[in-house]
Amino acid sequence: MRNEKLHIENKKGIKLQAYLELPANQNPNYFAVFAHCFTCSSTLSAVKNISRSLTNHGFGVLRFDFTGLGRSEGEFADSHFSANVYDLIAVNDYLIEHYKAPSLLVGHSLGGAAVLVVASKLDNIKAVATIGAPSTVGHVKHLFSHGLEQVKEKGEVEVNIGGRPFKINEEFVADFDKTDLPAIVKSLRKPLLILHSPIDTIVGVKNAHELYHNAHHPKSFVSLDNADHLLSNAPDSSYVGDMIGTWVKRYFEPQDNKMLDTGGEQLVAHLNLKEDKFTTTIQTSKHSFIADEPTSVGGDDFGPSPYDFLSAGLAACTVMTLKLYAERKKWDLQEVFAHITYSKKHSDDLMLDVDKPKRMDHLLKKLTFIGNLDESQRQRLKEIASKCPVHKTLQSEVIIDTELI
Repeated sequence: MRNEKLHIENKKGIKLQAYLELPANQNPNYFAVFAHCFTCSSTLSAVKNISRSLTNHGFGVLRFDFTGLGRSEGEFADSHFSANVYDLIAVNDYLIEHYKAPSLLVGHSLGGAAVLVVASKLDNIKAVATIGAPSTVGHVKHLFSHGLEQVKEKGEVEVNIGGRPFKINEEFVADFDKTDLPAIVKSLRKPLLILHSPIDTIVGVKNAHELYHNAHHPKSFVSLDNADHLLSNAPDSSYVGDMIGTWVKRYFEPQDNKMLDTGGEQLVAHLNLKEDKFTTTIQTSKHSFIADEPTSVGGDDFGPSPYDFLSAGLAACTVMTLKLYAERKKWDLQEVFAHITYSKKHSDDLMLDVDKPKRMDHLLKKLTFIGNLDESQRQRLKEIASKCPVHKTLQSEVIIDTELI
């Protein structure tokens, strides 16, 4: 995954900071725009995780900070709902001019309400996904209700929202009552995916029911069981991104994926050190997958670890080799399982006679055969399992040359 930092000017001349996430091949099939939640920013971990997941489905995802939030210019009081809508349209126009028209809008919380409004205005938007979205724009007023009376008296006051101070004015408050979201949803006539947690205490799940009730088919609902409103747990936000990426493909024309040039080699791995901890995108000429480290060592656990992939190569080669051998022998091998565990073990524990006792790399391979096999056949298959190409490579002297490109 590659990340580009952008500055997009809205119709008031305010510069919005944005990030464009690209797939590993840097050639997205489609573009999407992500609208973050009320008082949040585009650097919220959930926003990044969802964007990352969508890039794995071939999307280029533009996430940005609304006016007065994150690292965008402007004041929070200018970030009323209508301003959010105009910001989204500015981002949409920027993508059309510099890249390609986005076809998917994704919005979290109040950002979900904003993408519904924008989708009703833009013909290039073909599908919409909302996450924990309110069914009425005015729903968010309860977050600063403690300052409403003072706004009437003073015109502008500072309120505390989510532990942070923000200045709001009369225009900011009044704007939330101008949009009839249920009517907009009823007339939308575009594929809509509504994702919501049944235990959301910020925006209750009844909001999802109201949105779904007003929407016309094709519409879908996904329950985000046990997730909080901000999708604080990384697996929840990654799940959301994967669900959106899978769902929306039903409504988009399939496209051949132009893969990243591997430079004539078998595969390429890419890690964005500024955005990710250890999450690494790996790509061959036709396939892509994710590697990561477990949370216990500081990773996000979005994919198998490097040693998991090492073990996976051995396991895959083993079962494929056994298939070919059994078929050639016309033996009744119906299924085969190869269980691999990598660890470090001391030579003494392995009962090895070495000149100098030491800790060594150890791979344990356990096999399960399904089929009508006698004991001699099972023993022969066990021998053949040690003759697969990857097994031989791991037991041979391997030379690795490193070059700079």
